[in-house]
Amino acid sequence: MILQKQKQEKMHQNIKHNPVLLEEVLHYLKPKTGDSYLDLTAGYGGHANPILEITGNNKESYLVDRDPNAIDFLNQEFKGHEINILNQDFYSASKQLLSSGQRFDLILADLGVSSPHLNEPKRGFSIGQEGPLDMRMDQTQTLDAYEIINVYSEKKLANIIKDYGEDPKYIKIANLIVHNRPIKNTTELAKIVSKAWPGHSKTHPATRTFQAIRIAVNDELNLINKSIPIWIDLLKPGGRIVIISFQSLEDRIVKQALAERSGNRLDAILKLLTKKPIVATKDELVFNPRSRSAKLRAAVKINKQKKGEYNAYTGQK
Repeated sequence: MILQKQKQEKMHQNIKHNPVLLEEVLHYLKPKTGDSYLDLTAGYGGHANPILEITGNNKESYLVDRDPNAIDFLNQEFKGHEINILNQDFYSASKQLLSSGQRFDLILADLGVSSPHLNEPKRGFSIGQEGPLDMRMDQTQTLDAYEIINVYSEKKLANIIKDYGEDPKYIKIANLIVHNRPIKNTTELAKIVSKAWPGHSKTHPATRTFQAIRIAVNDELNLINKSIPIWIDLLKPGGRIVIISFQSLEDRIVKQALAERSGNRLDAILKLLTKKPIVATKDELVFNPRSRSAKLRAAVKINKQKKGEYNAYTGQK
């Protein structure tokens, strides 16, 4: 028991995670004292800490993450602060919160893989460090990257790489993978995929394949697609939502979902705060290179009122 506690404390000290677009998140969420806050991908608290310092409303706020390691960190980080921490994927947590009648002033979803995931070779997310073919955000689930790489049919693999990685050489890559089985670790997979892309490029030739496998392992796009309508329902009138995506497939889903519920229509329930996605500044790219692909979109829920009533959101009757 003592050794486990020491291990957790060591993990807490060693984890370093720079939250992406923090200034922009604070700008578009506009947290104020008393606001209730829902962080659907709380990770290691990079965004949650500064937001909760402003709101001071821990009791009505929730931090969600599907990764047990992140949950252990959050429990230690916020020990004694009476905050609600849920170890679930954001879709399951969102459904549970909606059905229990919870509503929030501020909602944040940072859809990227956290730095600790990428920095820990044993998690299997990194191309440059040898690790097992894992890539599970929730390590209690059965499906992992090893099964997809070594068991799935060539056709199914090709479709995953095409649909989730958008790699034009998806057929060649799937063929190389199948004919080099069994593949045991991440560096072996990266070398095999690289054969489909001879020569040099700015990004590693296996980047899109790794992305595709990770998305498939964690069912990421499907969960995002199903969750955004629930997140909008979880917003209080006048509440704000910020969603950060890290690749075009995610951003496409976010853009479409927000657009479908906004605009000059009678049934619109959102007002977009970002006409185009917000990206990292040059200054942030210097100290946090992983923010280079981050795209932030934000919206506010329209505070509808009866005719003649004053609307605090629009400032009009």
